[in-house]
Amino acid sequence: MVTAIVLIKAEVQRIPEVAEAIAAIEGVSEVYSVTGGVDLIAMVRVRSHEDLATVIPGRVNRVPGVLSSDTHIAFHTYSQHDLEAAFSLGME
Repeated sequence: MVTAIVLIKAEVQRIPEVAEAIAAIEGVSEVYSVTGGVDLIAMVRVRSHEDLATVIPGRVNRVPGVLSSDTHIAFHTYSQHDLEAAFSLGME
């Protein structure tokens, strides 16, 4: 599984519609409306790096109201969820 964090600048008056449209794209697991230098952050989770090209420039960047995006590909995930899964293997 490949995870990408996509920082998105959108037309301010269209942020809710842009976020909903991006969230509906297959491969996008979450979209957050945030403060700071970007308007939205999308979490993209796909099977391969090639799938990123389909989802991000092929779909996310083509949503009306998206002005620009900046993609960061995750190397490794560190989270409490992963630790819980590792320690619960074989347990019910």
